[in-house]
Amino acid sequence: MRWLITGAGGMLGRDVVEELTRRGEDVVGLDRSALDITRPEAVAAAVREHRPDLVVNCAAYTAVDDAETDEARALEINGAGPRALARACAAHDARLIHLSTDYVFDGEARTAPYPEDHPPAPRTAYGRTKLAGERAVLEELPGASAVLRTAWLYGVHGTNFVRTMIGLEARRDTLDVVDDQRGQPTWSADVAERIADLGPRLGPDAHGVFHATDAGEATWYELAREVFSLLGADPDRVRPTSSAAFPRPAPRPAYSALAHDRWQEIGLPPAREWRSALHEALPRIRKEGPTS
Repeated sequence: MRWLITGAGGMLGRDVVEELTRRGEDVVGLDRSALDITRPEAVAAAVREHRPDLVVNCAAYTAVDDAETDEARALEINGAGPRALARACAAHDARLIHLSTDYVFDGEARTAPYPEDHPPAPRTAYGRTKLAGERAVLEELPGASAVLRTAWLYGVHGTNFVRTMIGLEARRDTLDVVDDQRGQPTWSADVAERIADLGPRLGPDAHGVFHATDAGEATWYELAREVFSLLGADPDRVRPTSSAAFPRPAPRPAYSALAHDRWQEIGLPPAREWRSALHEALPRIRKEGPTS
């Protein structure tokens, strides 16, 4: 099976290419300079040239705060781009896995993780544009597409919360971290594995919306303490604060844990717990250095 990965220069895109390569798959990775998904003619040409069996769309506008004043551009990338990909896949009998986000929900749930079929209700421009992309993919390619929502990603490549905590531990005596937002820290390599596992199954019996995060829940404060502990530092150097101390143009979800029931329905094991993933990931992130 031939895979085509868009957004292959990003944190998750690089992990997907590496995971598929490790498995011996035939994979082509295209970064933004090689393929701008907002250009339908370029998308069609790429799919026509590479003739993939399956496309994984990791390309996205991810500047959550900037989207509040740049929603048109965010919608072009997060909404129109996935539609162009879905149409090109339909024209060439290819399947499509599209990455989405917890921001499609309002973040007001308190008692249980959001199931895959929970009605979306985004509160931000970023969330609205990502929801537009979800709907475009599922409309254009029913039965041959999957939307994978993920959240709180960190990884070996690029800038992310865990890498930032590693750097701040070395530079700060104490650190104030938000303790009133709860979600699921997720290692991008785990999401890449889910994508690689889902690809061969994608079709009439396995399509639609899936949630791809690590299991369990934490606040940013709890995650930061765990990072400090794994670094051999005193976790009490991390102090809890509220999100009001760090006002942002786009409100962050207060609660964004996602349920994972659909994986077991198609015969895949449940997600592993986030602390277990972090224990494995942290040495690799440190080894790559601060500018990877």
